[in-house]
Amino acid sequence: MTARSSQISVDTPDATEAWAWPLDPTAVICCAAGLPDAARDALEAAGRNYPDEALCRAHLARAQDLAPDHPAVLIGFYRFHFYGGRLRETLAVGLRCLDWAAKAANLQPDWRAVRPGDAPFGDFAAALPRFYLFCLKGCGYLNLRLGEPAAGQAMLEKLAELDPGDKLGGRVLLQVVERQGRDDDD
Repeated sequence: MTARSSQISVDTPDATEAWAWPLDPTAVICCAAGLPDAARDALEAAGRNYPDEALCRAHLARAQDLAPDHPAVLIGFYRFHFYGGRLRETLAVGLRCLDWAAKAANLQPDWRAVRPGDAPFGDFAAALPRFYLFCLKGCGYLNLRLGEPAAGQAMLEKLAELDPGDKLGGRVLLQVVERQGRDDDD
C-alpha cells in the first residue's frame, strides 16, 4: 500500500457527506464537539461491545451514518481496526484523518507539500496542527508495520521536518528505520 491510498475499505467511514463542525478545532478533536448525541451514543456502545466484533462494527457503522466525517467517528474506526490487528484498514482510516486535518487546517491535501510555516506545528496548544502531526506519525508507523518502509520513512521524515523539536517522538521511529539491515555490532 502506498503512503496515500484512495482505496477505503467498506468497513471504514465514507467521506461522502460533510458534517457541520464548529470553528474551534480543539473542541472537535478533544471533546467531540459537533457530534450528534445519537452518534456519541453509538460510539460509546461500540466501546462497551468491543469484544463482540460484529456488534461493535454495527455501532461504529451507526455512528458513521450519523456523522460520517467527524474525527471522533474516524478515531473510533481507527482504534477498532488497530486493536483488532487490521493494520491496512487502520492505515486507510489514518489517511482519512490526515485528509480531514489537512482540510480543516487549510493545508495542502498532499502531506508531501506541507511546509513548517503552513501551520503552528510547534505550538503544542494548537490542537489541529498537533492532530495533523499525530496522524502523519501514525500513518508512517503503520506503513512500516505493513512492510512499506519507503512510504513510512517518507512520512516520518516529513514529521521530523514539521516537528523539529520532536515533541511527538517521531525520531525514534526514524532511528528504527535507519537501523534496519544493520548488524547489532554496527
